[in-house]
Amino acid sequence: MSDYDVVVVGAGNAALSAAMAARENGARVLILEKASEEERGGNSYFTAGGFRFCHTGIDDVATDVLTDLSPAERDQTVLPVHDREIFYEVLMKVTHHQSDETMAWQLIDGSRQALVWLRSHGIRFIPMFGRQSFLIEGKHQFYGGVNIEAVGGGSGLVEMELAEVNRMGCHVRYSTGATRLIQGKDRRITGLEVRGPEGYETISVPAVVLACGGFESNPEMRVRYLGQGWDLCRVRGTRHNMGDGIRMALEIGAQPYGNWSGCHSVGWDISAPPYGDRFVLDNFQKHSYPWGIMVNRRGERFVDEGEDVRNHTYVKFGREIMSQPFRTAIQIFDQKTIPLLRDEYRIKQVTKYTANTIEELAGELEINPQSLKATV
Repeated sequence: MSDYDVVVVGAGNAALSAAMAARENGARVLILEKASEEERGGNSYFTAGGFRFCHTGIDDVATDVLTDLSPAERDQTVLPVHDREIFYEVLMKVTHHQSDETMAWQLIDGSRQALVWLRSHGIRFIPMFGRQSFLIEGKHQFYGGVNIEAVGGGSGLVEMELAEVNRMGCHVRYSTGATRLIQGKDRRITGLEVRGPEGYETISVPAVVLACGGFESNPEMRVRYLGQGWDLCRVRGTRHNMGDGIRMALEIGAQPYGNWSGCHSVGWDISAPPYGDRFVLDNFQKHSYPWGIMVNRRGERFVDEGEDVRNHTYVKFGREIMSQPFRTAIQIFDQKTIPLLRDEYRIKQVTKYTANTIEELAGELEINPQSLKATV
């Protein structure tokens, strides 16, 4: 007889949401977190905790998602309509119409309900004033569609969700990673093998949810699926996402599906550590490039920085950076645009150079001055 009805593998947003859903439907739930308690939260911990969902503006959102917003804050907020048609158009644009239609509409039409459900479980949200808006004539003008975040960003989201699963009576085991799914002769899941501080053990359970991230922390898998050079990239988040869930699913015959050669690639500060920093979090990203130009080590531009709002371009531009010499890009701004830069450019860990002329800047960056001047 099993002590649990459901085992959830992982402890990021997807895993904790699955655990809450199972528990509120009466299941006895065990959550397995491969990381230690000090490193819990998966990649969700290192995100902005931002959400894209359907709504018709600030008055609509304030009814059931931004329920903590004061009347004064509401009056100072200009939130463009983001209905299902706009959501669909953006999704198909950034995926080059490769998204599965059925799954796309399921995502879109369930997006608002998901936020309201999270709110019912004590997850609080606020507008992304610092990152997704500009103050114009006393009002915060939002853009880009991802305008609402969990209080405290990704780390705040994880902490609120962990508090909720604990309150609901889910059990959490840290430093315990799943290694193998166990099936009966009828191919039904009957349990899983895990590795914890005391070694290997088997847990009997009739249902397992694999929500333990991708393979971004695994250099071998990055090269296998993303291509040459991807073993050398920095990882924005956790060091524990080694592709375990994907491997376990494939081992029992799961069908590979989706875009295996693509990834969520982000322009990241060249001085950042190999994996995420739990203090700096996602502030190593540098996403104000539409206000300047990006050049490679030859002093040449390689993208159209103002092609679209950064929400729609930063992932593909991150991949373009990986194909440049030394996998490096340099963002250049002048004094007129400095006030427009996002807060991530003002952290003490930022790598930056300041110069009065293009030639002087080229010298600081060890770039050919003539080439950089010609580009500018």
